[in-house]
Amino acid sequence: MIRISELKLPLTALPVESRRAADAPQETDADRSPPPHPEAALRQLAASALGIAQSDMATLQVFKRSFDARKADILAVFIVDVQLQNAAQEAALLAQHAAHPHIQATPDMQWLAPCHAPAGFGQQAGERPVVVGFGPCGLFAALVLAQMGFKPIVLERGTTVRQRTQDTWGLWRKKVLNAESNVQFGEGGAGTFSDGKLYSQIKDPRHLGRKVMDEFVQAGAPAQILYAAHPHIGTFKLVKVVEHLREQIIALGGEIRFEQRVTDVQITQTPQGRQLTGLQVLDLRSGDTTLLPTRHAVLALGHSARDTFAMLHARGVDMQAKAFSIGVRIEHPQSVIDQARWGRHAGHPLLGAADYKLVHHARNGRAVYSFCMCPGGTVVAATSEAGRVVTNGMSQYSRNERNANAGLVVGIEPSDFPLDLAAWIAAFGQTPGAALAQEAAERAAQHPPQAHPLAGIVLQRQLESLAYQVGGESYEAPGQLVGDFLTKRPSRALGSVVPSYKPGIRLGDLAQVLPAYAIDAMREALPVFGRKIKGFDMHDAVMTGVETRTSSPLKISRGENYQSLNTAGLYPAGEGASYAGGILSAGVDGIKVGEALAKALVAGV
Repeated sequence: MIRISELKLPLTALPVESRRAADAPQETDADRSPPPHPEAALRQLAASALGIAQSDMATLQVFKRSFDARKADILAVFIVDVQLQNAAQEAALLAQHAAHPHIQATPDMQWLAPCHAPAGFGQQAGERPVVVGFGPCGLFAALVLAQMGFKPIVLERGTTVRQRTQDTWGLWRKKVLNAESNVQFGEGGAGTFSDGKLYSQIKDPRHLGRKVMDEFVQAGAPAQILYAAHPHIGTFKLVKVVEHLREQIIALGGEIRFEQRVTDVQITQTPQGRQLTGLQVLDLRSGDTTLLPTRHAVLALGHSARDTFAMLHARGVDMQAKAFSIGVRIEHPQSVIDQARWGRHAGHPLLGAADYKLVHHARNGRAVYSFCMCPGGTVVAATSEAGRVVTNGMSQYSRNERNANAGLVVGIEPSDFPLDLAAWIAAFGQTPGAALAQEAAERAAQHPPQAHPLAGIVLQRQLESLAYQVGGESYEAPGQLVGDFLTKRPSRALGSVVPSYKPGIRLGDLAQVLPAYAIDAMREALPVFGRKIKGFDMHDAVMTGVETRTSSPLKISRGENYQSLNTAGLYPAGEGASYAGGILSAGVDGIKVGEALAKALVAGV
């Protein structure tokens, strides 16, 4: 087949869907059917690009569709795959257009398993691989292991996705936190309570992202995600998709164990070095602790498994502190963003709710940028620890809520992390905190200075505790209007923008909960963003704090074989280990790690 890119049509040339699919997970197959593409117009453009007659083409399939809104008349931009009536002529046609930047051979995007489990695999004790965590990374690591016949055991500290949804609403509606079942922990991972965004900027030469998307669609996701330039699913639809993927893993011999928290790792010293030999697992329902023998475990922990990070550090697993970002969630009327981005086409059903991506480099050296933008969504309570407040953003598939929201965050470095004893004790408790603070001081005294691997967690907990206190110690979040924030005045009353955060916000001064360098950088950035998106710095826009879980605060090192640098059999993976950032990249990393683990099992190492 031949792939042709940059085929452009005016927005008015596209068929318009007569209805938008419902958000509820009970939608029918018809609800998931995408609207038709303008195939006749695309065939004409494709034939012209190739210099052939339309009758020479057998099929035309749309691979990707995006929108170019740089001018008043918005264009739809397509990438299509064409198959000729005479397939033997494709090679000659590709050679003829070898210098054309938008014509190439359609790549083979089919995933092929690199190996398969030998007959009788899994009958010996401790032979089966274990996947710790059942977010996007753990889910796809387990899925490909199951598809290759390796019958993985999945340990998830949280609950099933439906029970987890109920527990999460318990915090949002009743201010009751379940520390093991919330936005961060449970089946589906943190991405379940987000926009369900399925795009990434990772390099993907093997097209593993397509494997992720295909599996989602087969599990019930809308088919539009296969061609949309910025695909998303939304929380309600993700619930059913995750359940179907779980069922597939079980049908292939895998096992999913919920409410099972890994509390320790058993590491044996061998002549070749440190080797994983087992996991200590606490059953959160019974309170019983058991040892699960295994020599191969994927650590798909997610970026909020702070207790597990501390345990791995105590066991000497190699890890380092890393940069991440902190800030707030900012909300505007979605109509303001639509008008700024789409102009006179705002409200067009094919365009939907507009998004944005902004960045500004402030005079104090800090980068300020928008993060995890959720069109037509809500700001959600995302804490996983009692006495702390964390914000995040979420959208349903329809993206039809009143407000747009995004993280407005500032980049920080390990040099920003606290060293004082009190902060470490507040973060980890008296005895462990004092010992870790001593370690941090010793590392800081080295030449060159080194940050303690857990130091980023200290800062996160410090800011989240401040937000809890300033919010009234009821899981309400501190908030401020943009106009008041810019003029350095505490907010006393809301304006035209009604904040969506549940359990609610308490107006005041965000300078009470964020470092001065972050406040200064955001104050500088907001008017700049207002010049890029008219209305972004409107007085009544609402800022809600704090956003601290933008990415993992540490990196668990691994080698080219995807195993820990100093502990064989441990496979750090996904966002928690800092090898992904979002659903799609986490799924891709899960596939890579699952393949590497499978190869090691076949090789007997």
